[in-house]
Amino acid sequence: MSTTAPERTAAGQLPVADTPAVRRAFVRLLLSEKRRAAVAVSLHLVAAVAAAVAPLLLGEMLDRLTAGDAGAIDRLALGLVASIVLVVAFTWAGTFVSHRLGERLSARMRVQFVDRALKLPMPVVEQAGSGDLMTRSSADVPEAGVLFRDGLPQITVSVLKVVVFLAAMFIASPLLGLCMFVVVPPLVVGTRWYLKRARNGYLAEREAESAIGDTIGASADGARTTEAYRLREARDGAGDATVSRHWAAARYTLFLRSVFFPFLDGAYALPTAAVLLVGGAFYFDGTITLGTVAAAAVLTRQIMFPIDHILMWVEKVQRGFAAMSRIEGVAEAEDTGDGATSERPVDGTVDLTDVRYAYPTSPRDVLHGVTLSVPAGQRLAVVGPSGAGKSTLARLISGSDVPREGRAAIGGVDVAALPLDERRKRVTLVTQEHHVFTASLRDNLILAKADATDAALNAALAAVGADWAFDLPEGLDTPLGGKERELDAASAQQIALARIILADPDVVILDEATAMLDPRAARDTERALAAVLEGRTVIAIAHRLHTAHDADRIAVVEDGRVAELGNHDELIALDGHYAALWRAWHGDEADRGPQGAQRRRSGEQDEFATAGNAL
Repeated sequence: MSTTAPERTAAGQLPVADTPAVRRAFVRLLLSEKRRAAVAVSLHLVAAVAAAVAPLLLGEMLDRLTAGDAGAIDRLALGLVASIVLVVAFTWAGTFVSHRLGERLSARMRVQFVDRALKLPMPVVEQAGSGDLMTRSSADVPEAGVLFRDGLPQITVSVLKVVVFLAAMFIASPLLGLCMFVVVPPLVVGTRWYLKRARNGYLAEREAESAIGDTIGASADGARTTEAYRLREARDGAGDATVSRHWAAARYTLFLRSVFFPFLDGAYALPTAAVLLVGGAFYFDGTITLGTVAAAAVLTRQIMFPIDHILMWVEKVQRGFAAMSRIEGVAEAEDTGDGATSERPVDGTVDLTDVRYAYPTSPRDVLHGVTLSVPAGQRLAVVGPSGAGKSTLARLISGSDVPREGRAAIGGVDVAALPLDERRKRVTLVTQEHHVFTASLRDNLILAKADATDAALNAALAAVGADWAFDLPEGLDTPLGGKERELDAASAQQIALARIILADPDVVILDEATAMLDPRAARDTERALAAVLEGRTVIAIAHRLHTAHDADRIAVVEDGRVAELGNHDELIALDGHYAALWRAWHGDEADRGPQGAQRRRSGEQDEFATAGNAL
């Protein structure tokens, strides 16, 4: 078995916070509930004092019996019973308050994590992959929650008991109290050995879990591709590799526990043995009474129980803090708004000035000095073959990505410099990929506008042609998604378009947003949207040429450059790339045959499927 931690491979994953940052976050979260924390500590302190009194009373009873003084036994026994009752009562109350405190801290941490995750820049999420973020949400947040809900209360109680019981030992006999410290050297050595290795070991284990999530997700999403291209062995190999990484990381942390915990068990007997040896010697010498030795021996066991509890929790605390490192790492990647401009766009004018952009994974520019201006309220269609840079252009205008050189501005303000909330209010980007949450139709729509009325929601659905929504059994309150009512791609797209209407932005970017609809439904939806979006700036990545035909202007993008710019008639007259694409789509010669007539009737052909080579 290897005794070195597996190498951490965090490339492409979200950041991991360092130890000082995690400690600051932990303290900050704890201080948010400082009054409840103080009450919990006070209750447990009273319980610990009552528990420490019991052995002292027991020792006193033993000394009185040895001396033949039975008169005080009843009073001492009554005091012993009272101390036990106090321990039970205050332990219950302290545990109740502590667990409520832990639940509140855990809930606060969850809300904070979701808030930060929603502020992550899109490029960061895409580069990290969904598996890493999902693992942090589904595994790390619950693990850190255990730290607050169970670990923090139990460790606090255990520390209080150690302090109180040790003080009681020194009250009984300072000499026997010193015997407790024989356990310190082995505990320090063992714990330091463990802590030095545990953090990186558990972080490696967590990162391996993220890799498994990514691999499983990719295999599930690409199942049909895997089957079509006979890639099963390759996907199995990728899965086996990630599982092997996780197994190596888990085996390493198991090795740490297998050494650490047996070592502790051997050290726990040392204080009791020291008290009995030293106490016995001094008892026979007449310096210490039998009751004092007995009380000290009982207190050593009482002290060792909370010490054992603390050290047993060290492993879970390491897991919890490793999870918090990954949770707090999200904060390092979130869009905090630091350095955001205080300027606000004056209108919906879009300006691109000598924009160049390259993806982080490639040194090659995909946009080469693009300059383009779209006046407020104008509808611009962007057409071009796959890979020309159309979607990249849309992402730059939306502020999802930042140009390597040049400037992307809305209303005279650099869009990437706007605060995230302001940017989302001003610009909406709608792509082919839409998500329907497992919630009611109403909840799925009010994401765009929390205070929208039922009338506004119904109007938005009607505007995008979502007639199916009015036939739902419970109307807007009908549950959607998951096992409730799964929607097809077209219906999900209509919900996304309805959100645009509700959000009411200055600039709307449609990145092939109607691609999942059939041609007739797409055209109906686009007509409805045209009326709804009147007066707003619209950038439409055109999937069908009729979309471009209806736009105020058309930009033909080829090889990362704007090759042509003008309205439909101007570009046809120019007889360039767009004109060739238009003729290929309509098929001048084929139009004389039955197939061409069918195309004219349906408008169904995708221009890039039939005429991509024309550009």
